[in-house]
Amino acid sequence: MAKENDNCIFIKPDETMLNEIASYRAAFLTAGDSMDGTGPLRRMEDPKEWLACCRACEHRETTPPQWVPSEQFVFLRESDQKIVGMIQFRHEFNDFLRDFGGNIGYSVHPHERRKDYAKRMLAECLPHCRAFGLDRVLITCLVENEASRRTILSCGGVYENTVYCERENEHLQRYWIDLT
Repeated sequence: MAKENDNCIFIKPDETMLNEIASYRAAFLTAGDSMDGTGPLRRMEDPKEWLACCRACEHRETTPPQWVPSEQFVFLRESDQKIVGMIQFRHEFNDFLRDFGGNIGYSVHPHERRKDYAKRMLAECLPHCRAFGLDRVLITCLVENEASRRTILSCGGVYENTVYCERENEHLQRYWIDLT
């Protein structure tokens, strides 16, 4: 569990965080873990390139084809300026997101798990989704990801169904969170 004085801020990443972004990416690559909620960070070695991509995705006219407008956030621990988590809010769906990805994807640094960061980060993202105009959001998680399931449920997620994603060869549970 995180300490009560473990203050984190929910903000969009910027140039002051380049080293932390690179460190976050490296930790996931070393752990061989997925980087959900980070957009194309896995394949972008240069954090500046990733930031530019994140900013482009905030506007429909600059969002790459086959993608949807989205906003990228980080959960930054104030005491040491470490990125402990990332979350992406997708404004709408394409076919893949409607079936498998949802409105929100998130991840917690491999060395910072089991400290309630995911729950806190998701809880801070939901009012942003509501302010954007959504009345509910879809979040999915792998069937075997008990931690993510608990996070989604703790923020009001209601199970809809389990689907099989042939492209990724994964079974995903779909949850809706009502924002009204």
